[in-house]
Amino acid sequence: MGAKPELLRVSAVRPFVTELQRTLRLALPIVGSQLLFMSMGTVDTIFAGHHGPQTLAAVALGTNIFFLGFVTLSGLFLALAARLSALRGAGTGPQALGQQLCGALGLATLLGLGWMALSMLSAKLVISQLGVSPVVQEGAARYLYIVSLACVPLCWTFALRNTIEALQRPRIPLLIGLIGLTVNVVVDAVMIYGRWGLPEMGSNGAAWASVLSVLAMLAAYGVAYAQVPQLRGLHMFAQLRAHAWTGSVALLKLGVPVALILTAEAWLFQVGALFIAQFGDTAIAAHQIAINFAAMAFMVPLSIGMAATVRVGDALGRGDLVAAARAGNAGIVIAIGFALLSAALMWAVPGAIIGLYTADPEVSAMAVGFLGFAALFQLFDGIQASANGALRGRQDTRTPMIITVIAYWGVAMPTAIWLAFPANMGPAGIWVGFIVGLTVAATGLTWRWWALRRRAVPDWRVAPASWS
Repeated sequence: MGAKPELLRVSAVRPFVTELQRTLRLALPIVGSQLLFMSMGTVDTIFAGHHGPQTLAAVALGTNIFFLGFVTLSGLFLALAARLSALRGAGTGPQALGQQLCGALGLATLLGLGWMALSMLSAKLVISQLGVSPVVQEGAARYLYIVSLACVPLCWTFALRNTIEALQRPRIPLLIGLIGLTVNVVVDAVMIYGRWGLPEMGSNGAAWASVLSVLAMLAAYGVAYAQVPQLRGLHMFAQLRAHAWTGSVALLKLGVPVALILTAEAWLFQVGALFIAQFGDTAIAAHQIAINFAAMAFMVPLSIGMAATVRVGDALGRGDLVAAARAGNAGIVIAIGFALLSAALMWAVPGAIIGLYTADPEVSAMAVGFLGFAALFQLFDGIQASANGALRGRQDTRTPMIITVIAYWGVAMPTAIWLAFPANMGPAGIWVGFIVGLTVAATGLTWRWWALRRRAVPDWRVAPASWS
């Protein structure tokens, strides 16, 4: 006789609950480190907002342009965590993992230099074409010149951090993120307003705060790799010269689609901000506040997706396909739960949230409206981020890339432009376009994950021979 249905349900539920717990234990420190890292931009925005609307607008424009490269390259190095977790699950030794890290650092140097050059060029070529005041243009251009000095160090931290998370030691980046945020807060308070004998620097001070906080984090990572036994076992410093390009081609093959996935979404929001800038300084300042808080909320499902990447990759490296499917499902469920909570918060206390950023009544009123739109897309953003993370752990990146690009640039951006300009909805039309694109992306990515999961594990009681 077969097993009773009740027993089958219990046998499926108990491992899933265990996986939920394990994914949460890994995800929570990653969430913390992501929030701390993104809080640097939030702190810059808050300090700039209280300095004045023009300073806020300058930092907003500079940040939006710089963030395009930031998302692209940080996305590329997310693939390093997927690759290393699978190798580790398959039993690859620490020294060989260290060689992969060295190759990632060599690639990070080259890409960081390219990002730096593009950021400096953008300071004049892009900002001068936008419909903002000359004062804001000048402040944003100076911001970009200064913050571009952080490009190469940032790329190094991407590689160093993703390696640590692949080793499932996420508390180390959490501590280092706290160090970076502390430096950022202190330097913002001193340089933006001119304290401790230093001149008042406005948006320049926010840029220097970002540069110095990144350098502080890079130094902390260096100490961690020299002192923590598990990281010291990678022999990164000893192998760096000999293996500066090891595995870089494989990393690019896996990482470029991941980078394009995150870039497609990020550029949707950032280019949308550039369109909103055409409606004036108040509109871009209000948009920056709302999108900054929404981006902070997005760090949670993104981090859950990063944890799912590691859990799925590690299980696949061991050949345990049932555990891999379970890990991906757990990540999506956790992300949905958080998305509902964050949406409820945005709906319940929008005024209190906006009040953290600015006291300007005109900016506040517009930002509250934008935050309402952000609440609407929380669920879809959470689903697509976690599904992407699960698919990344399976090293399935090309189809998700196609889904994402179509959703954001084939659907969302044309919708946003049409609603904002021909339909005369103004900035609200851009936000409605965001919601449409995220809905399409979440639907497509969930379908992709579910189809692969069902093909690999049609019955939770049987582990198949392959997942393809």
